Amino acid sequence: MTLTTLDPQTALIVVDLQNGVAALPAAHPMDTVVTNAVALTDAFRSHHLPVVLVTVSGGAPGRTEQAPRSIGSLPPGWADLIPQLKQKPGDHTVVKKTWGAFTNTGLADHLARLGVTQVLVLGVATSVGVESTARQAHEHGFNVTLAVDAMTDMNADAHDNSVARIFPRLGETGTAGDIINLLAATRA
Repeated sequence: MTLTTLDPQTALIVVDLQNGVAALPAAHPMDTVVTNAVALTDAFRSHHLPVVLVTVSGGAPGRTEQAPRSIGSLPPGWADLIPQLKQKPGDHTVVKKTWGAFTNTGLADHLARLGVTQVLVLGVATSVGVESTARQAHEHGFNVTLAVDAMTDMNADAHDNSVARIFPRLGETGTAGDIINLLAATRA
């Protein structure tokens, strides 16, 4: 479903836009993703709406057929937010050790205390952290919107699958420009 509305109390959730993740090879130009993410972050802050900045610093336990789940020893600064986000004192930060930002982080309770009814999710990777966070938000009863030009994946097919098949079942999608325009129109 395409973007129709933003609730009066919508929070922005920026997933894993951190130095180490942003440096990985991506399906879409990271500069574009970052530019759109920063524009949305600035817009939410200017309208005094909650901004949540999420980083990953570990992995969930368990076996997989792919890379080990543990991130292991990371180089200095790997888990730091990209500087372009210009973290502000009012931003809420979440450090996660699973794909989704809600597991064992207290994020759902934090958003509920703020009266948030909708979340806008963006970041990296589309099919992992972004999709998992959107699924969890949906399961917690939040309306979900996804900024499809403010996200990317390391795998183009995985990104396309999430955007075309998964996201329409979880909420609404739109571009950063569409979201900023709707935000301005509904907050004026």
